[in-house]
Amino acid sequence: MSALLLDEVQAFVRRYVVLDDDQADAVALWAAHTHAFQAFGCTPYLAISSPEKRSGKTRLLEVLELLVREPLPTANISDAALFRVIDQRTPTLLIDEVDALFGRGARDREELRGLLCAGYRHGATVHRMGGANNTTLQTFQVYCPKAFAGIGDCLPDTIIDRAIPIRLQRRTREEKIERFRLRDIEPIGHELRGRLADWLEPQRDHLAATRPALPDELDDRAQDVWEPLLAVADLADGAGDGLAVRARQAALALSSGDEREDESLTALLLRDIQTAFCTAGNRLQTAALIEGLAAIEESPWGDWRGKPISPQALSKLLRPYRIRTMPVWVEGETVRGYKLEQFDDAFSRVLGVRGARNVRRESAWGKASNTPTTPNAPHASEGKNGAPTDRLEVLREALDGGHITEAEYRETRLRHFRLRRIELAIEARAA
Repeated sequence: MSALLLDEVQAFVRRYVVLDDDQADAVALWAAHTHAFQAFGCTPYLAISSPEKRSGKTRLLEVLELLVREPLPTANISDAALFRVIDQRTPTLLIDEVDALFGRGARDREELRGLLCAGYRHGATVHRMGGANNTTLQTFQVYCPKAFAGIGDCLPDTIIDRAIPIRLQRRTREEKIERFRLRDIEPIGHELRGRLADWLEPQRDHLAATRPALPDELDDRAQDVWEPLLAVADLADGAGDGLAVRARQAALALSSGDEREDESLTALLLRDIQTAFCTAGNRLQTAALIEGLAAIEESPWGDWRGKPISPQALSKLLRPYRIRTMPVWVEGETVRGYKLEQFDDAFSRVLGVRGARNVRRESAWGKASNTPTTPNAPHASEGKNGAPTDRLEVLREALDGGHITEAEYRETRLRHFRLRRIELAIEARAA
């Protein structure tokens, strides 16, 4: 019967919002889990987004308001009010227009970002000074379910990493939904909410002890995010061959593969640096690496605050991985730049792929191991004078010989970048 209840919840939501099957299952399970979220070690956030207005984001929050436990809709709330209301009411927060909080032009909300990231874990607290003259240390509980809605990818990466993405599109004329009249549908929504509460609140102890099977294809964070929803699905689907299977299909569809590729800015940088090295050789002068990064139109490096990314900005982004410029031998001279083997560890840990193998490894801090020990010695995979023996060498020679124009060179080079990026993605998945 509980599986039928979740099917009713899903059908209710889809009467007013266009969702695909995976999104509908995820939304129904998320609404249900709010009635027992205290049973879990974390509560997944719901990140509702669309590329443009009038795509159903606010409507989805309005429908969820009728279904979730202790709903608290808001579009603009101060940081101080937020952690106080969570501590006092433990609501389900439904935050609309989140692009105004974290999007371009928004004021710095680092304190809010930290609060939201902490509130994903059971028992999370924040500490503030309060009382008379702000002399008393006060502790506030910040753990509660939260759904966000906004235009574009405006949420910080650290919040997205804790969320299930629901990406909406403006509906076509063929996609029909019912008109949302609150006074007519409110009783139906509240009746479903009551039935969800009656079913799940007595099951908190059982859910707390449950350890559902988690798809291996999900990374560690995605498994944490989906565990509460899969526990609810397993509880509802006693036979294990209906909703439980659909829930895991939804998890894979929404939180693995391409849906999880939008990671951090530095992860994107490492992926693009890997493409640049595979295209241009194992040693790159800093200026050449920046030129290669800027040629990737889908990435931000060519328009980094109005101009191509600077060597200083590049160095700052790579510093957490202990990667710094070093002397490299390029085209017969020693210049400052980067070697492919410097990125081996970062490629392996962040991208899950191997970098260079059987080559000298030298850290950004000057500690070298293996041979050769001469910093300017050409690598075995490079040609004379350290020039890379790759496909672009022919293209460069054609440009130098006047056989192609500068525009043709750039266009062909960019096409090569894109093709090589696809090849790398295929290789990574095969590995």
